[in-house]
Amino acid sequence: MLAEILGRLQDKQAQNGESGIAAAFELNWQAIDASAQQLAMLLSLFAVAPMSWSLVKSAAHASNLDFDLEANRSILIQGYLLQCLDEDTYELHERIRDLLRVKLDELTDSESVANATPGASEPASSGSDVGASADELKRGFCQAMVAVAQDIPETPTQQQLLALTPAIPHLAEAATVQQDWLSDQDLIGLFVGLARFYEAQGAYEQALSWYEKGLSTTRERLGDEHPDVANALNNLALLYRVQGRYGEAEPLYQQALELSKRLSGEEHPDVASVLNNLAVLYRVQGRYGEAEPLYQQALELSKRLLGDNHSNVASVFNNLAVLYYSQGRYTEAKPLYRQALELRKRLLGEQHLDMASVLNNMALLYSSQGRYGEAEPLYQQALELSKRLLGEEHPHVVSSLNNLAVLYRAQGRYGEAEPLYQQALELSTRLLGEEHPHVVSSLNNLALLYYSQGRYGEAEPLYQQALELRKRLLGEEHPNVAISLNNLALLYSSQGRYGEAELLHQQALDIAERVLGANHPNTAIIRENLQALRDKHHP
Repeated sequence: MLAEILGRLQDKQAQNGESGIAAAFELNWQAIDASAQQLAMLLSLFAVAPMSWSLVKSAAHASNLDFDLEANRSILIQGYLLQCLDEDTYELHERIRDLLRVKLDELTDSESVANATPGASEPASSGSDVGASADELKRGFCQAMVAVAQDIPETPTQQQLLALTPAIPHLAEAATVQQDWLSDQDLIGLFVGLARFYEAQGAYEQALSWYEKGLSTTRERLGDEHPDVANALNNLALLYRVQGRYGEAEPLYQQALELSKRLSGEEHPDVASVLNNLAVLYRVQGRYGEAEPLYQQALELSKRLLGDNHSNVASVFNNLAVLYYSQGRYTEAKPLYRQALELRKRLLGEQHLDMASVLNNMALLYSSQGRYGEAEPLYQQALELSKRLLGEEHPHVVSSLNNLAVLYRAQGRYGEAEPLYQQALELSTRLLGEEHPHVVSSLNNLALLYYSQGRYGEAEPLYQQALELRKRLLGEEHPNVAISLNNLALLYSSQGRYGEAELLHQQALDIAERVLGANHPNTAIIRENLQALRDKHHP
């Protein structure tokens, strides 16, 4: 169809020697009235991609175009300037869009001349009397794209992502080519919306690009001392944490926290948000002593500013519970998990991704207490919900697969556990790359399964990979490094390599006692393993 449009335009070639398409375009342009021209110039602001008519109507409304859009749409189609793809979807050929943008530039130039001419009462037009100015068209286009971006939730579902996909090229056009026409207050929202779209799919590199562009653009436009810069720093840090890039995330969080406090004061929801996020970072690094007071501050501040019935409060409840679980403080973790679950269910409904997170965390708690019958249905609900909302190919699905497999292994259901572990490893490696903490967990857990089955030759290289990666990604002094050392020591002991096993057990115990404390359940297990080895081989 596009080739046909261009062919018909070329058939109308003028006789003055100009390019056939350009000359034919000019003839068609002169043949349509001012309102159709104005609609065509608005359409030229969209990306070279299919556009929904509902999105065009939003841009027209924001541009204050008050004529009959459908009638003028028909004129453009009849003049071979616009192609109808289906009932609600249209497209401009790239060459036609370029020519329409020339007309938009001419309109801009004519307005500039009129505004600079003494005594000029109205801007000149290029062959027609148009209503909205070029500036109004550009601002209207950007406002319509911002409205879409602002409606993108923090954790969009697969269905929402599918509905958003056609608009994304046009949002990107507004954020890049037309960003000068974004208002200051709308600037950060457009970049955040685009980043969330990609982040929700696990496309972290694309999300990172938009977060980085959002930060640089906001700084350039608004300066370093602006709340939106603090928000941009926080968003970028969060994505670095999700990618396992902890060293890069921490200074950004600290900058965001300092800036938010300075600009908004200590008593502000943005401060509570950054405190919570920085605490999450410290927890995943095993820095529990630094994480807890930040969580407590975030919880107290969120309750005071937002009230007890707010999703942010539920998030801090859940995160503080995860911290207590990581420290073996199961009695303190359980009521917080329950509060988070009840609050999220009431505020968000049962079909929300945040519900999957709390269900998964409660199942972890039950599993750690040996309450496998209570844990399994929660894991299965979390996995089913993640798949339904996000699709089969997502990092959240990896976590649910892995956790359910851990439960099956603990119950001796090795045949059910292995395919889940393998899926988790393959999916996490493909989505996140080989150097990511989730990949390390999958390696460690699959090795643990092989060890449980006596498949020592298959387990050892996986344990070694997990240990090497954990040291590199998390540092030598991390609880998970102690776990890897302990697991490899158990394997060596089973192979009769007692000297190597004792050395690794001792290293693991030293780390666990320093980082977790002498009374943590993991520390106790490592200590028991070391003592059992010594009792058996050093009577």
